[in-house]
Amino acid sequence: MNLKKILEDDLYLALDGQVERKDITINSPKEREMGDYAVPCFNLSKILRKNPNIIAEQIKGKLNNEWYQNIEVINGYLNIFINKIRFTKYIMEKVLKEKEAYGNCDIGKGKIIVIDYSSPNIAKPFGVGHLRSTVIGNALKNICEKNGYKVVGINYLGDFGTQFGKLIYAYKTWGNEEAVRKNPIAELKKLYVQFHEEAALDEKLNDQGRLYFKKLEDGDEECVKLWKWFKEASLLEFQKTYDLLGIKSFDSYDGESFYNDKMGEVLDKLEAKNLLELSEGAYIVRLEDETPALIKRSDGATLYITRDLAAALYRKKHYHFDEALYVVGNEQTLHFNQLKAVLEKMGYDWYEDIHHISFGLILQNGKKMSTRHGKSVELQDLLNEAITLASDYIENRDMTREEKRQASREIGVGAVIFNDLKNYRTNDIEFNLEDILKFEGETGPYIQYTYARINSLLKKQKNMKIDYNSLAINQYLWNIVFRIYNFDEIIIKSKMTYDPSLIAKYLIDLCQDFNRYYANERFITDDEIATGGRLLIAQTVSLVLKEGMRLLGITMPNKM
Repeated sequence: MNLKKILEDDLYLALDGQVERKDITINSPKEREMGDYAVPCFNLSKILRKNPNIIAEQIKGKLNNEWYQNIEVINGYLNIFINKIRFTKYIMEKVLKEKEAYGNCDIGKGKIIVIDYSSPNIAKPFGVGHLRSTVIGNALKNICEKNGYKVVGINYLGDFGTQFGKLIYAYKTWGNEEAVRKNPIAELKKLYVQFHEEAALDEKLNDQGRLYFKKLEDGDEECVKLWKWFKEASLLEFQKTYDLLGIKSFDSYDGESFYNDKMGEVLDKLEAKNLLELSEGAYIVRLEDETPALIKRSDGATLYITRDLAAALYRKKHYHFDEALYVVGNEQTLHFNQLKAVLEKMGYDWYEDIHHISFGLILQNGKKMSTRHGKSVELQDLLNEAITLASDYIENRDMTREEKRQASREIGVGAVIFNDLKNYRTNDIEFNLEDILKFEGETGPYIQYTYARINSLLKKQKNMKIDYNSLAINQYLWNIVFRIYNFDEIIIKSKMTYDPSLIAKYLIDLCQDFNRYYANERFITDDEIATGGRLLIAQTVSLVLKEGMRLLGITMPNKM
C-alpha cells in the first residue's frame, strides 16, 4: 500500500481535474506532530487564482477516506493525519505475516543485473584495499535481489599479466612445493618479492619474467599447470576471508585471463568501424569529451580497457544484462568513462546500462590505510583483530563459550562492514576499531545490541496478544510504525541510487525510534494485553532490523 499514492489520487479527484497531477505536491513534515503529510496549496493558488487557505478548505471538505484520522488547514497547508490504529494494525500484521519477505518488491522482475566486485589479485594477500569493493558489491547484490532482479555476481580476478611470468620463474628458481602448499599466499608473495630484489641487482631477470609470461600466453604446459595451481590455491585462501565476511560464493570467477583470447575480436570490431587510429606507434580511439583511449601499445600489448571491452561484450552476449555494475574505486572514473564512450562509438546503445559504482579510500588517522609496519594490511588479519576486540567487550556477559565465540564474530565483522556501508560510498571513510565497535552511536554493534535486547524481551512472555483498539499509540510508537512503513521505499531508493548507506542510516534511525519508545514505556506489566501489544511492536522492529542488516551482509547475534 502506498499512502502517498492514495492521497494523491484523492487530491486529484477533490480538485475535479482543474490541475494536473504534477502540480500536486505532498511533503513529509520534519515533525510528525504537524501531520503525517502536508500539502502546500501555494502553487495551486497560482493556477486556480484563489487564496491557498480557501483551496485547502475546499479540498478538506471533499477528502473522505478511512485512512485519514484528521485534516487541518494551517497557513496555506493541508495537514493530513493518518488513522493511527488502523494503520498500525495494517503495518504490524503485514510485517508479522511476511517476516523476512517484508519489503520485497518486483520492480526488477524479469531483469538481469551483473555486478563486478571484490576482484582480488591471485598469488597476493587479500588486502584491506579490496574490502570496500567486496562489501559494497555484496550489499548491492542483496538489495537488487530484494527488488526482484536476477543478479549475477562476478569476481573479476586479477589473474593475468607479466607478474605471473615473474612468479613462475621465481618458483622454478627458488620455490619449494611443500612450503607453497602449506602456506600458498605467503610463500608466493615471498617469491615475488625475492624476484624483484634479485632483478634490482640483475635487470636481465625481467627478460626472464617476460619470457615465462609469453610461454604462459602461448599455452606452455608446465607454465599453465603452475599458473592454475597458484590460482586454485589463492581461491582457497580467499574463501577463508569470504567466509569471515559471510559471502558464500560468486556466480563467476572469470578473471582477466578468461578474456585473453577475446580481445582480438574487439580489435577487429574497432578496426572495421574505422575507430582505431595510429598515434606514436600505438593504437587509440579518439573520444569527444574524454582523453583518447589507449587500446594497444606500441609493443603490441593490449591494455585494461581492451580487456574490459571484451568483458563487456561477452557479458552482454552471455548474460543479456539490463544493467552492468562495476564496483571499483574513484580513481578509475576516467577508465569507465572511456569504456562507455568507446562502446557508444562502436554503436552499442546499451553503453548507458553500464554503471561505475565508485567508492573512496579507507583512511586511518587521515591517511590511506594501505601499509602497516611496511607490510600490506591483510583483510583477514583486520577482521580477526576486530573479532578479538569484540570478544574482549563481551567477556563478562552471561553467555556460553559457544555463544560468545559466535557473537564475537558477528559483532566484530559486522562492525567493520557497517562502518563501511553507513557512509556514502564515494566518500573516504575513517577506520578506528575502538570507535566502530562501540555499543552506542551510529555503529553496527548498536543495531545488533538493540536487536539482542528485543530478543531478551520476547523471551519473557510467550503468549503475546494484542487489542489494537486499546493500544496506546503515542508519538514514540507512531514514529516506529511510520519508519517501518517506509522500509520498502528505502530499499527501492537504495537500489536506484546504488547506495547501501540509505539502509544503514535507516536502521540507525529505527533503533533510535525504538530505544526512545522503550525508555518511555513500561514494557512488562501485569496487563497482558498491553504487554503483548508492546512486545509485538518490538518483534516487528526486530524482524525489520534483521532483514535490513542481512541486506548489508551482516548477521545478528541473538544474545550480547
